[in-house]
Amino acid sequence: MQLTHNDVGGIITATITPFTPEGEIDQLGLRNHVNFLIERGTTGLAPLGGTGEYPALSNGEREQIVGWTVEAANGRVPVIAGVLATGYEDALQSGLAAKSAGAAGLMVVTPYYTLAEDAGVRRYFERYRRAVDLPIILYEIPRRTSMELSAETISNMVSDGSVIGMKYSGYDFNKFTRLVQRCGDVMAVLSGEEPLFPAQVALGAKGGVLAMSNIDPAPWQQILALVQGGQMKEALRVHAQFGALMEAVYSEMNPVGLKAALQLRGVGSGSVRLPLEAAKDATYARLTKALALLES
Repeated sequence: MQLTHNDVGGIITATITPFTPEGEIDQLGLRNHVNFLIERGTTGLAPLGGTGEYPALSNGEREQIVGWTVEAANGRVPVIAGVLATGYEDALQSGLAAKSAGAAGLMVVTPYYTLAEDAGVRRYFERYRRAVDLPIILYEIPRRTSMELSAETISNMVSDGSVIGMKYSGYDFNKFTRLVQRCGDVMAVLSGEEPLFPAQVALGAKGGVLAMSNIDPAPWQQILALVQGGQMKEALRVHAQFGALMEAVYSEMNPVGLKAALQLRGVGSGSVRLPLEAAKDATYARLTKALALLES
């Protein structure tokens, strides 16, 4: 049985790629982290996004990471592998490798560098879905790709059968509202923005693909449940407690601050790969203070 839009929701963790001190993939660390996330309530795992440092990995490493994540998850939650390739042939190769490694679905970024019109991107996803034969979650992050589709085009992509969901990493509430109104009942619209998460859930998001949930998915599940239960004031109170931590984590390019936060929490995440570099001392100081406030 393939995933449908009804199977996608809750808190899907955009997982980090743990590295050893030598800069190799830490298989044991990855398995331990997957177990922690599932025990703390994550409803899905999304390796190989920007948080997972997709651009810094080889094709072989990407396939290994998906396989090891699938093995560690052991059927408890779906594994939806990220595909951040710039163009079709690389995206196809990456998607088929993830499928071979056991991914239940793919989270595919809009093609970038070659900036196409909406009609071309729509055809791109239609062809891609047929070729990989796996459910696709559209990943739109305009600040990284300079590519943003209209709500009408995305709705047409759902009608084409090309996508079952969407991770929206943007700040256009007007577009987000139109998306939910047009296809929220037939597509899983997911938030990709922790600062906007309660508001986007209130507008109709079925959950989120959240990097911050690497630290702990449980509070994000709590916020989701509170909003969906009509307790917006309480959801915003809980969400506000994480304001300083979110600012500290994202004060450097993701996942630099996130990995530093995990290290401070005793999680063996390793550092990041070039061209990213380890977090600055000032970032560690901000993270230490923010984590202490949460624990007080």
